[in-house]
Amino acid sequence: MDTINVANGPQKVPGIILGCMRMPALSREAAAEMISTAYGEGIDFFDHATCYGDGEAETRFGEAFPLTGLKRGDVVLQTKCGLHFDRGEFDWSRDDILSSVDGSLKRLKTDYLDVLLLHRPDLLFDPQEVAEAFDTLYRSGKVRHFGVSNVTPGQLELLKKYVSRPLVFNQLQFSLDQTQLIDGGLYLNNLTTERSIDRDNGILDYCRLHEITVQAWSPLQFGMFKGSFIDHPDFPELNRALDELGGKWGVSKSAVAIAWILRHPAKMQAIVGTMNPQHLREICAASGVRLSHREWYQLYLASGKFLP
Repeated sequence: MDTINVANGPQKVPGIILGCMRMPALSREAAAEMISTAYGEGIDFFDHATCYGDGEAETRFGEAFPLTGLKRGDVVLQTKCGLHFDRGEFDWSRDDILSSVDGSLKRLKTDYLDVLLLHRPDLLFDPQEVAEAFDTLYRSGKVRHFGVSNVTPGQLELLKKYVSRPLVFNQLQFSLDQTQLIDGGLYLNNLTTERSIDRDNGILDYCRLHEITVQAWSPLQFGMFKGSFIDHPDFPELNRALDELGGKWGVSKSAVAIAWILRHPAKMQAIVGTMNPQHLREICAASGVRLSHREWYQLYLASGKFLP
């Protein structure tokens, strides 16, 4: 598994992360198998959120981890806080951040998090409260690194004015179907397509300029959780291109789609959410695929885009 060094963050982390949102559907034993499979494939980075299964994803991981024989220091545990669908609000207040972390630590059965991300913007967030919470968590040893999820450049700048610890990650949606992160720059000043609309305020370029590592979520999905584009009848041209390149490299279509993300010079991480060990093994073959410049564009165009 190829690794990257995160500026001001964890070192030698894998290009592929296992997202644990679907882990509540597994038994404790099956979850342990999934964790062990990931680790055996070179994935030692696991992504959680307090809202995944209303905490059940973290609970299942915490129950299963001792069965793997792994040590706490063998893995990177990341969770996100701030989403409270049960309350109908997003909350980045100091007290909520602190209580959320304590809950995550208890469910994950650990005394520290490697990474804490703020999960989507709280429209009422006070950056000074966030800074106070981060300082408290860092000084107590409960959290080692910090970041955000789905946050704009302006929001990042506001946070950075007050937060003393570096913000080292930003989770953003990105896949061969959901290419908003890169479309705007290609279709700039083009009234013939909606792809010229700047939907993210140039967040990818901002992250690259400020050495913030992007974690791509839903890398095999289309729309907003509509399903996978792999073998989907609505994406015939894309699947033909994925199949052609998969045959060349001797890997699955899923692996090629992940390799397309990893090929980007921003050195992103891809968060995959499968809870099927065999599918995860197939996906991890992406680490050995080196798409050429031309092959990368072949897939981009096959996904329904065009060159202006």
